[in-house]
This record gives sequence, structure tokens and C-alpha cells, in this order.
Amino acid sequence: MAKVAFLGLGVMGFPMAGHLKNKGGHEVTVFNRNAAKADQWVAQHGGRKASTPKEAATGQDFVMMCVGNDNDVREVTLGANGAFDGVAKGAVFVDHTTASAEVARQLHAEAKKRGFDFVDAPVSGGQAGAENGVLTVMCGGDAGPYGRAEPVIGSYARMCKLLGPSGSGQLAKMVNQICIAGLVQGLAEGIHFAKKAGLDIEALIATISKGAAQSWQMENRYKTMTAGKYDFGFAVDWMRKDLSICIAEARRNGANLPVAALVDQFYAEVQKMGGSRWDTSALLARLDR
Repeated sequence: MAKVAFLGLGVMGFPMAGHLKNKGGHEVTVFNRNAAKADQWVAQHGGRKASTPKEAATGQDFVMMCVGNDNDVREVTLGANGAFDGVAKGAVFVDHTTASAEVARQLHAEAKKRGFDFVDAPVSGGQAGAENGVLTVMCGGDAGPYGRAEPVIGSYARMCKLLGPSGSGQLAKMVNQICIAGLVQGLAEGIHFAKKAGLDIEALIATISKGAAQSWQMENRYKTMTAGKYDFGFAVDWMRKDLSICIAEARRNGANLPVAALVDQFYAEVQKMGGSRWDTSALLARLDR
């Protein structure tokens, strides 16, 4: 059992922090900028809430964070009453936010100066993965701190791996999102084509999902896509945020991302259709309109 803080109780962080308490058996303190959400978490899971990131981080063995973007990461860690002002020497700070590799490296360096460690650890698996405690966690940082944090992360992960030095977790998450963007567009086009061709979608998917076209997206999204239901899952707004990080990094490292850049523009069209909060599978809605 460890003393753990969790900063950020959104659709991912709320259940992740719950697994730390209930599955991991850790002593958990939570912070959320909307204090009512922290009150709700404490009422549901026990533990305690803190009024600032600094208060939450003070005296903890591990501090986990899952917020929105680079600006949120900087505000919660380095802003007024930021968590980095409270983290104890020798503690490990684990950032599950999907953010840039640049901010990860900056915070890794800042943590070192202050005598504690920082691991960038973005996750994949969506809200369902967080709720069921089966996330995939991609990590960057130093081996020693990662090794100490891995069992704690295991409370909500089925796969967790150190992929290289600071920033490597964020770079791996970029690869993850690049792959998903092209895959979901391909699936959307396939289902769109099948509808136009008059095929039985259930029979079709039952067949091709046993072959080389099979994917998690196909298995888990074809029913809702076919039904035109998108009011759930990983929001288009967040996918565009992630793809913007991928495209910016590609400009820096010279990678060519023609499909990711094109799909990003397709998601912009979905946003204009009112689908900002729709699941990423809503690429089909753009084709079917």
C-alpha cells in the first residue's frame, strides 16, 4: 500500500483513482478543479480530497495526474499552488495526460531539479478501459522510478511498458492515435460502402472480422456506427487535440503524416456538424450525411 494522490477526475481519472483505492488498496487523496467532482469521488470511494494540487501532492509516495492538454499540465504542476511545490523528494510523479513530448521533457527536467522523478504515461483504452481497469499505458522516463510506479499503475492497467527516455510515452501515444485515425476512417468508408452496396452489415462484419480486416474498432464500434449512434466514447474534440500534437511533432521530426492530416480535417467537418462530443467513430456520419 502506498500514499497516492490523483489529480484530475474526468471521465478517465475518476475511475482510475477509484481503482487505486479499491483494487490497489492505496491511501488516495484526490484533487479536481471542479471541487464537486472530488466530493462525489470521496462519497463513492472514500479517501480524502484536497483543495489545491500542492495540498494533494504533499507527503505522497506517488502523484498521478490526468488532465486535458499542455496548458492544463503546466497549470496543475507549476501554477499557483501547483503540485510540484508539494511533491516530496524521492517521490514519483506520473502524468497520464495525453500531451506533447516537449512538456514531458520539461517537467522531467524540473522534477529532477527538485529531487523527485517524473514519468510521462499517457493511456489508451478510452472510458471503458478506465472503468474496467484495463488500460494500456505507454511510459517514458528513467527505469528506476518507472519500476517503482509500475505496480501502482497496475491498479488500472492491463499493459504498462517503459518505451524509452522522457517523452517516449507521449511519442508512443502519438503513434497510437495516428494508427487509430487511419483505421477508423477505413472502417467508416467500408461500412458506408457496404450500406450503398446493400450488404447485410451483421453478416458482413461476422465474416470479415475473422480475417485480416479485424480490429478493435471493428469489433467494438460497427454496431453503433451502423445505428448512427455516437453520443459516447472518445470525443472528436479530444481526438483533434491529439492529432494536432502528432502533426506538430511530425513537423519537428520530419515525418510525413498525409492520412492523419486528412482525417484531422474530416474531424473538423464532424465538429461543424455538431459532433464535437461524438465518439471518434462519427467519421461515418460525415460520409452518410
